Parts: sequence; C-alpha cells; structure tokens
Amino acid sequence: MERREIAQLVRTHMERRLEPEGKKEYIVAANWKMNMSAKEIKAFLKEICDTDVPEYLHIIIFPPFPYLPYAQEMLRYEAVAYGAQDVAEQDKGAYTGEISAAMLADCGCSYTLAGHSERRAYYGETSDVVARKASKALEYEIVPVICIGETLEERRSGAYKEVLKGQIEEAAKVCKERLAQCIIAYEPVWAIGTGVIPTIKEIGETHRYIHDVLASECNNAGGRFQILYGGSVNESNVKEIASVPFVDGFLAGGASLKAESFKNIIKRLSLDGCL
Repeated sequence: MERREIAQLVRTHMERRLEPEGKKEYIVAANWKMNMSAKEIKAFLKEICDTDVPEYLHIIIFPPFPYLPYAQEMLRYEAVAYGAQDVAEQDKGAYTGEISAAMLADCGCSYTLAGHSERRAYYGETSDVVARKASKALEYEIVPVICIGETLEERRSGAYKEVLKGQIEEAAKVCKERLAQCIIAYEPVWAIGTGVIPTIKEIGETHRYIHDVLASECNNAGGRFQILYGGSVNESNVKEIASVPFVDGFLAGGASLKAESFKNIIKRLSLDGCL
C-alpha cells in the first residue's frame, strides 16, 4: 500500500469518526512502551488480527521502534492501525538516536505519540518541544496523539486546569489550525500505572474542560475533537469511563501488554447496548 493511500485512509477514518452516527465511535490505543520481544509482538499482532472488532472501534498499536516493521508487515491490510511512541522535531541530521517523521512514514505509520508524561518527566520534553514534534508529524500526514496531564500536586492544589490549558496552548501556537486534526490523550500523571484513577466525575469535568479549551483555541465552539483517557485503564473500568461525555477512547498501557486483557477491553466496548 502506497503512502498516499495510507494518508487517504487516515483522513477518511478521521472524517467518518467526526460524523454523528447512531453509535458513538471510540479509539482504543495500546502503548507498549519499552516492553515485549519480537516473538511476543508477532503473537500479539496475530491475535489482534484474528479478533472481531466492530466498525465503531478503531484500534491503534504503538510498538517499540525496532518492531515497527512487524506491524507494517502484519497490519498492512488490516483494519488495525499502528504508530510510533515518539517522533523527532527535526527532519534529519546529526541527531543520534532520533527517528524522523519521514522515517515513520516509510514504516507506514499513521499515528505517533507526542509528549507522553514519561517523555516529559524523564527526558525533559517541554510543551514547546512536544508541539514541534506534533507539527512535524502533521507535515507527513501522520496523526499526532498529543499527551497532556497533571501531577498529583497540581491536581490537589487546583492548578491542574492551568497546567492542561498551557499544554494545549503551546500545541496551538505551533500546530495552529491543524490542532483540530490532532488527537489529545489526557493522562493524569498520578494515575499512570498506579491502579488509582480519577473519579468518573473528575474525568467528566476534565474532559469537558479540555474540549472547551480546544474549541477556544481552534475558534470553533461547536467543534468535535478526539480526546482519549489514559491512566490505569483496564477491562474492569473501561465500560464506565466510556459512558462519560467527551471521552472518545482510551490510551492503555499495562492492560495492553497481554493480548487477552487488551482483547477484553475491546470486548467490553463491543457488547451491544453497553454504550
């Protein structure tokens, strides 16, 4: 499949998802981080390819960089999409260890994460750097999933809204009118991998706030944006969280490392009448 065909598929997918339909559509993304072996990944991808996924669920896999060729080979003609866990803000040059958007495009990536909390915390990525990474991905028709979130201290102090607003504003400065083409993943830093999640009320209020900020930045009060929730998502809580307004899907970490648990998330969202 040629790169232009993949780009068209992504655009069509995005446009169709934005249209109001009888059943709400969701993105279910798996961030494998620095986990799994080649053997494990091939087995996982085979299981996902053999899984019955309804049209209103859109699956995205984010494997480690070395295993992108396996995704390209096994998912090339599948409904399951895949992407990278990070992207460089530069096109090319003396940036040892970095992976450019052009290289990701060569690997057939339709998506990339940008600004995951671990990148921000462990590698000092600022919101400006994250925004430039997202903008570079857009240049190559790769949809960036921009991760935002607050720490426990910021949540407790009440400063979390300003934190989230600032992260979105930086993305808007660089991505400009194309911000609406990005996906936003809200991940409260204190909930990632801890098993502790915000209350349903907190998730609802925060997602609504994020939507309102996006609408303001995009000059589109009635706009529709994709806002994912991440942070200790699993098969036990995904159904309830999915019912929250302005939650358009999930970015799963630990629960996506085993095919069975990830398939159970898909199953929970696939049950008739659950949403």
